[in-house]
Amino acid sequence: MPADLTGTYLTLDDGRPAVRFTRTYEHPVARVWQFVTDADELAHWFPARAEIDLRAGGEIKFSGDPHMEDSTGRVIAVDPPRHLSFEWGGDELRFDLEALDDSSTRFTLTNVLSEENAAARNGAGWEVCLAALDAHARGEDFGGPHAGAEAPWKGFYDGYVAAGVPSGAAVPGLD
Repeated sequence: MPADLTGTYLTLDDGRPAVRFTRTYEHPVARVWQFVTDADELAHWFPARAEIDLRAGGEIKFSGDPHMEDSTGRVIAVDPPRHLSFEWGGDELRFDLEALDDSSTRFTLTNVLSEENAAARNGAGWEVCLAALDAHARGEDFGGPHAGAEAPWKGFYDGYVAAGVPSGAAVPGLD
């Protein structure tokens, strides 16, 4: 059975390739902001531990991803509680939050890609990570973004490839 894909592959106005995901969470924007910026909250869903110096130009320390070396990134822009963007592994991640009312928030993640052929790989990875965030937002324990061999990454990847999303980038931990 094919995976339900929630990401969109697009080309930004400046010509850079990206994958974008949108969710609605039944939490106020301040709570969703914590999901995006607090290291202990990020640990429930983000692929690496991320300790963020939450200011433009601030350093982010990434660690603990079983498929990647520890690294650092830089905060590009921050506008609490609406926007955070930062560099990670050559890509740019953008988190945009919009309060829909007092108790619900639209969450948008845009992964601006350094290489177009990473779209299917990253899209599949974000599907798994965002499933963990979805569960965490509901108060459930998904087991984190790296939920072991049972994580459905491959099904999502195959789905993105079948949909014509650019692919072929090396997959950390598999290639």
